Amino acid sequence: MSASNELQASRDVLAATSAYKRISRLFDEGSFQEIDAYAKSGDGYAEAAAGRGTIDGCPVYAYVQNSDICGGAMSKAQAQKIKKVYDLALKAGAPVIGVFDSNGGRLDEGAAMMAAYGEILLTSNNLSGVVPQIALVLGPCVGTSAMIAASADFVVMSDKGELTLETNGAEAGAEAAVKAGVCHVAAASEDEAIAAVRSLVVKLPANNLSGAPVVDFAGVSASAAVAAGMSGADTIKAIADEGSFTELSKEFGSCAVTGLATMNGMTVGLVAFDGVICADGCSKAARFVRFCDAFSLPVVTAVNAEGFTSVREACKLSNAYSEATTAKATVICGSAVGAVYIAVAGRGANADITLAWPDAVVSPLAPATACMFTCSDQLAGSADPVHDREKLIADYAKNECTPFKAAAEGFIEDIVLPEETRAKVLGALDMLAGKRVQRLAKKHANIQL
Repeated sequence: MSASNELQASRDVLAATSAYKRISRLFDEGSFQEIDAYAKSGDGYAEAAAGRGTIDGCPVYAYVQNSDICGGAMSKAQAQKIKKVYDLALKAGAPVIGVFDSNGGRLDEGAAMMAAYGEILLTSNNLSGVVPQIALVLGPCVGTSAMIAASADFVVMSDKGELTLETNGAEAGAEAAVKAGVCHVAAASEDEAIAAVRSLVVKLPANNLSGAPVVDFAGVSASAAVAAGMSGADTIKAIADEGSFTELSKEFGSCAVTGLATMNGMTVGLVAFDGVICADGCSKAARFVRFCDAFSLPVVTAVNAEGFTSVREACKLSNAYSEATTAKATVICGSAVGAVYIAVAGRGANADITLAWPDAVVSPLAPATACMFTCSDQLAGSADPVHDREKLIADYAKNECTPFKAAAEGFIEDIVLPEETRAKVLGALDMLAGKRVQRLAKKHANIQL
């Protein structure tokens, strides 16, 4: 066989495998440029394809484990290809997508295989916050591979995806990963998972120096008008460009809603808090805010919450907000009392602009607590103390816990009608477009984890 025929035969063999079929659906047609296509692992080809392509014109690097070659098992050769992808992504300043489908590691390689895993995990962690990383789990992803995948900024799983440290596959599916807060998007099929990754990529900056991307947008849906009485979650969805909101970790910590969207075509991170903020909601929102801050994506937060369930997790959330230097605008659309106001809405959260609706409740303490501290003497001698106490608290909230009081003391920058919210937020983000902050010299904060 001639050299050219041998080359074509090799290409045909590889093109028929699962990795290359997935590449053709992930990247724009004809855009993928492979690296180390003929690298060998033992007697066969390395168990992953790797290279660069575009997604809707956005440059992206990727490695795709090839389950049709030795089950996609991790080897020294595969690790070298993956590390080269990370190195090239760092040089070019482009996102990295890892597609996981592997039966484990090449046990016959022993210590070399363990070192290979360690090198990938080290490289991925060091690259965190420099370029966005997405893990697409389409098959088994077990042990150290699961740690590598979970270290990504976003984890997308198909219905066949398995993500677990346990080799017996216990609690490995997307449903379990969603409940644990590891999986951000669970898709019903492989095609839907790939589509979800493509949708995410176009909303992300290329790297930590490139700024938020701007795309064409359709405007706001007429059915999504902001109105009084809306929850925080409905508010952030209503102010986003039509059809642009991608919710993340929907089934985890549902008291907090997080997602990426566009406003006037610019990518923003949207966060909403409703009710009592649980530990999972704090953790979910804190990690999302830290991601947005790492890549200078503006954060818009809607608040209608009255407390926390966990001191440790509340501290984590407060740290994420206060340390973030990206542009931050907060809308108080319901209650923001006590620790909630301090942690996510006001000066303690290092918010740049805080807006409130006219009927919002803003107080350093819960109205009932504040009222009993200051007005309890008015109940002395009451014939119906239960009824009178409720009325006293209601009157106190109406007269003392208002955004007008907070605005008078400079703790809120503006009071806006609900229907003005989108325009006011856009104005705030435009004003903050050139925001620059010089941080204190330190390695990092000691955030509660």
